[in-house]
Amino acid sequence: MVDTTLFDLTGKIALLTGSSKGMGKAMAEGLAEHGAKVVVSSRKQDQCDETAAAINQACGAGSAVAIACNIGYKEQLQNLVDETHSQLGAIDILIGNAGVNPYYGSIMDIPDGAYNKIMESNVRSNLWLAKMVAPDMIEKGNGSIAITSSTGAFGPSEVLGTYNISKLADIALVRNLAQELGPKGIRVNAICPGLVKTDFAKALWDNPEAEKRANEVTPLRRLGEPDDFKGIAVFLGSAASNWITGQALTVCGGTHMW
Repeated sequence: MVDTTLFDLTGKIALLTGSSKGMGKAMAEGLAEHGAKVVVSSRKQDQCDETAAAINQACGAGSAVAIACNIGYKEQLQNLVDETHSQLGAIDILIGNAGVNPYYGSIMDIPDGAYNKIMESNVRSNLWLAKMVAPDMIEKGNGSIAITSSTGAFGPSEVLGTYNISKLADIALVRNLAQELGPKGIRVNAICPGLVKTDFAKALWDNPEAEKRANEVTPLRRLGEPDDFKGIAVFLGSAASNWITGQALTVCGGTHMW
C-alpha cells in the first residue's frame, strides 16, 4: 500500500475565499478529500451553501461549512475569520482565491473607481486576511498561506493591464509575507493559473476562435479545468511542501515556462 502521509490533511482547518465555484471550489474539494475541514466562502450565501453541501455529501458530514463574505470589506473578512474560529477552530491553511476584474480595456482609460476596486480587492484584502489568520499559525508554529495570482502577472496586456498589475503585486505580497512569517514556521506561496475554463475567465475562452488559439499555443494542448487545481492546493497545504515558500507556482499547461 502506498504511504500518503505527506498529503494527509486530517485535522487541518482550511479557509478559502472565492471557493463556491470554479478553481476555488475544486481546491476546497481537494483539501476536504484529503481530510481537511474547509470553509467555503464567496459573496453569495446560497452558492456557498450549495458547494458546502456537495462537499459534505462526498466527504462526510462536517467536512465543509459555508460562510459568505465580500472580500472588499474588512469587517466582513474579520467576521469570516471569527466564524471559522467559532465553527471549526484555529486556521491551518488559508487560500486567498477571490478576485475581481470590473474593467476590460486600456489602462490609459480606466476609471479611478475601477482601478481602486481591483487593487483593493485583489491585493489589500489578501494582506488583511493574512494578518487576521497569521496569529493562529504563529501559535502553532506552522501554517500555509496561498494567494491566487495569475500568469498575467508575467507580462503586459492591452485589455487586462490593471488586473495583471494587481496579480504581480500579489506575488510581491507573497514574497514579503514569506520573508516575515518564515521564522514563525509559516509558508506563503502564490498560485499562478494560466487560462482556465471558469466563469471568471469566460470572456477569454468562450468562443471557438479564442479556444482554438489557446489550445494551439499550450504545450499540453488544452485549456485548464478547475480540477487541475486540486493537486496544487493539497500540495501547498500539506507536509509535502514543507520547504517551499515565497514561490510563484505556475499552473498553465506549459504556456509560461520560467
